[in-house]
Amino acid sequence: MISDTMTKALNKQINNELYSAYLYFSMSAFCSSEGYKGAANWFYIQTMEEMTHAKRIYDYVNSRGGRAIMQAIAEPPASFDSYEKLFEDALKHEQFITQCFNELMELAREEKDHATQIELQWFVTEQVEEEENVTDILGELKLSGGDKRALLMIDRDLAARVFTPPATNE
Repeated sequence: MISDTMTKALNKQINNELYSAYLYFSMSAFCSSEGYKGAANWFYIQTMEEMTHAKRIYDYVNSRGGRAIMQAIAEPPASFDSYEKLFEDALKHEQFITQCFNELMELAREEKDHATQIELQWFVTEQVEEEENVTDILGELKLSGGDKRALLMIDRDLAARVFTPPATNE
């Protein structure tokens, strides 16, 4: 059984993950409209990842005797100042999500909810990877110094990203 407090907190995180998907879908649409096909693809794949994260939490809550409840999703921004700013915003958002999972882990510890701690560990590890991926892209963008040819190469690299659903029994 999962407590009502933990269920409520996990439902909030489902909403955070769905907002993440919505944000990245908006970023993908922006990139597409600006001709950045690689970044559009990268953000679309990120959208799909965030959807699987929401589904994983949804499944967990329901499997532990709680009830996943969908909440309204806030409207994300539709325009962004620059290619680099997109990834700066993405990193800032991923850092926010990391903090959310840290707080969930603390709550699970306070409640001595070992099963939820184990489930949340997957997300803690995932967030390290999420932040690293965006940080690496930002590093390349900063190294490019705004050179259009370098930006084109980075965008082409981002086009190669493919969606690989996470294994369900990790």
